[in-house]
Amino acid sequence: MQCFERSKERIKKMFDKIELSVSSYDTAWVGMVPSPDSPLDPCFPECINWLMDNQLHDGSWGLSDRPSWLVKDALSCTLATVLALKRWSVGEEQMNKGIQFIESNFASVIDEKQHTPIGFDIIFPGMIEYAKDLNLNLPLRSNDVDTMLQRRQSELRRSYLDGKKEYLAYVSEGMGKLQNWEEIMKYQRKNGSLFNSPSTTAAALTHLQNAGCLHYLRSLLEKFGDSVPTVYPLDTNIHLNMVEILQSLGIDGHFRKEIRRVLEETYRCWLRGEEEIFLDTATCAMAFRMLRVHGYDVSADLLTQFAEEKQFFNSSLEGNLKDIGAVLELYKASQIMIYPEELVLEKQKLWTSQFLKQEVSKGSFHSDRVGKYVSKQAEDALKFPYNATLERLEHRRNMKHYGRDNIRILKTSYRSLNIGNEDFQKLAVDDFNICQSIHREELKHLERWIVDKRLDTLKFARQKLAYCYFSVAATLFAPELSDARISWAKNGVLTTVVDDFFDVGGSEEELLNLVQLVEKWDVKEGIKCCSGEVEIIFLALHSTICEMGDKASSRQGRNVTSHIVEIWLDLLKSTLREAEWTRTKAVPTVDEYMTNAYVSFALGPIVLPTVYLVGPKLSEEVVRNPELHRLYKLMSTFGRLLNDMQSFKRESEEGKLNAVSLHMIHSNITEEEAAAKMKVHIDSKRRELLRLVLQENGSIVPRACNDLFWKMSKVLHLFYIKDDGFTSNEMIKAVKEVIHQPISVDELLV
Repeated sequence: MQCFERSKERIKKMFDKIELSVSSYDTAWVGMVPSPDSPLDPCFPECINWLMDNQLHDGSWGLSDRPSWLVKDALSCTLATVLALKRWSVGEEQMNKGIQFIESNFASVIDEKQHTPIGFDIIFPGMIEYAKDLNLNLPLRSNDVDTMLQRRQSELRRSYLDGKKEYLAYVSEGMGKLQNWEEIMKYQRKNGSLFNSPSTTAAALTHLQNAGCLHYLRSLLEKFGDSVPTVYPLDTNIHLNMVEILQSLGIDGHFRKEIRRVLEETYRCWLRGEEEIFLDTATCAMAFRMLRVHGYDVSADLLTQFAEEKQFFNSSLEGNLKDIGAVLELYKASQIMIYPEELVLEKQKLWTSQFLKQEVSKGSFHSDRVGKYVSKQAEDALKFPYNATLERLEHRRNMKHYGRDNIRILKTSYRSLNIGNEDFQKLAVDDFNICQSIHREELKHLERWIVDKRLDTLKFARQKLAYCYFSVAATLFAPELSDARISWAKNGVLTTVVDDFFDVGGSEEELLNLVQLVEKWDVKEGIKCCSGEVEIIFLALHSTICEMGDKASSRQGRNVTSHIVEIWLDLLKSTLREAEWTRTKAVPTVDEYMTNAYVSFALGPIVLPTVYLVGPKLSEEVVRNPELHRLYKLMSTFGRLLNDMQSFKRESEEGKLNAVSLHMIHSNITEEEAAAKMKVHIDSKRRELLRLVLQENGSIVPRACNDLFWKMSKVLHLFYIKDDGFTSNEMIKAVKEVIHQPISVDELLV
């Protein structure tokens, strides 16, 4: 536990300071800027000194522990540094070692297995030409240099033809005399930089002596000392990434204050239209998604520029670069659509999903660790959309594929100690295993409960405890929510028993008897059960409702047991009505069916009592408010329609009616047409449910309670996406991963 707490404290401190690795590549370009007062001297001599002091043992510059697939990056950093030293005629010994590194590794320039930094095929040859201008003799074969220069010409031609103006401006330091320096200043930001890139800004300052560029570079060196990072500012992006990582690993509950602070600041920046958000596609999309998911009022209209594929690729730097990471963030953002009129997000979802599918199928990702990491993220995002991801399965998956070094690559590689940190992974694994050990004990308690209540003796009833408990352990996993999990699971088991009893196990007399017993409720006056099965079911219901009612009443400070009885009675009466329809072969209208069916789907006794056990105190006014009932009805209607679509063929063979068959009968349409109609209804209900869950303005239901309805909707999606519930092999595997199998170090990718 001491180790656990130390990891938490280290992570909390990371929120206070963003740490970026410095870039020898960008520092070299800043070092090449001449002084405005004395052009024969460097404007930033401290950068030159830093470069001379930070050469690596092999003669190169760049990341000290660079992986083997980043030689091109090392070549770029090294050549830029050699040029800076040559520019001011200093560091001859370091220059010679750098030139030797370039000569011995030059073959990597055309090695397709090496990761190619952004703009490398333009910038590196451009630096070779600049070396000639400086009379710097590089011992390279003329054929190799000619081949490289031809590749540069081809890259430039393609970029001009494709209209990649922002890209060509971003790599300006490699353009030299080919660049229209006055033209690219239209990309200058309020902080004086071009693209928040020190190297681009330094190149522009060298050619134009722009005061804004000078101010930006001076402010960087005031902050970082005698070297600069490859991109700055990046605080909002990294803070949001920290929140994303903590949430994706399931440990965000330990950092609620820190996360709220990040979101509040991000929202202020969003309202002010800060460039750090809106001029970076990935940051903008991530900010929108996180703010909306956490209840902030943000409009999708600000994503209009990304609604069309052509618009994105032609009018943004990330689009020019075909930045898959940015497209992935846009895809994730598009899934948080809560209004039917948000066509921006609908269009965005369509093209981003298609693009990502194409890239995954083509294997467009680089074979290095960065490429594999992004590829896995894209595959998971497509396979597990926001509305169908159970948290604990997602957390386990993310722990396994967590990128601990998390190298990012722009024109050069960089890291942030705030992300890709092993403390995140270690804390997540420990937390997962601690929670899972609690879950296993709870499951043992539930197994004893089933035996104590003789539910295992009911031959007609499906024994689905593991799945009932899994559905809540996968979503409400925190240790302090034990009572909520127990209530959810016990009521889940009992609704399954009741459903089977009304479906196949009980006679008309027994069904009526059970309903009457619950209506009467008072066991002190004695009960008259017409069969042993009725007695077992009623006594199990009575004792469990009283037990959970007592716990809920204690938490709420008022008696809520009668409300739980009422919830159960509504279910029993609706289920009895369906049994009567089946017995009399009645054909209700679609409206009659759905008015009854959302209740008979049996989510009320599972979710509604749990509302009392997740923390907030709820007044009678809140519990009886139409908002809470609307949440329940949307969730249940969504689940009923999903279930009816999957069970249509089986129920038709059994002579039972459901939403699909009733649509076919009353609207005189085919099965396919009915299914299409229901899919539209399902999407509409899911979108409205998400809107009610996320909105905080005007809502009187606490967010912790709202979340239960969305969590159940995600469980339903998983349960019914392929089978009529409870039958998939994937489900069995999921149950094992969430409840039974601790995470071991061996299964983690290092």
